[in-house]
Amino acid sequence: MLYWHNSRAKEAEEHQSKGQCINAARYCSILDRLKEAIRRKRPGLLRRGVVLQHDNATPHSANLTQQWLQRYGWEILPHPAHSPDLAPSDFHLFGPLKRHLGGMAFETEDDLISELRNWFDNLYVDFFRVGINSLLSH
Repeated sequence: MLYWHNSRAKEAEEHQSKGQCINAARYCSILDRLKEAIRRKRPGLLRRGVVLQHDNATPHSANLTQQWLQRYGWEILPHPAHSPDLAPSDFHLFGPLKRHLGGMAFETEDDLISELRNWFDNLYVDFFRVGINSLLSH
């Protein structure tokens, strides 16, 4: 599951099938859908500019992706190589998610996706703001 949020709420999510790889072309297609979700929910954000943080995985750093980001004027927060502690999802999101899912078993992938959506939808209001603001102390 791919999940994007701002400091207040979820912007978009997308489910990837098991074993499905993401290359630069697919990642740009995903970014197109994210851009459309932002346009529908918060059109002013696209005019003011989107700031995106992703890691240095090959699809994120590929020329095709960099061209897409430049074309739409999206700013990328730097993410030093081999520095997972700087990604909010690594230190703020995955710990609580791991604790929530601990001991659960799912019969199907759809059951897991449903539980993930439920967990994301029921996070406290300031969860993402706290995570983003904690970047300042890292």
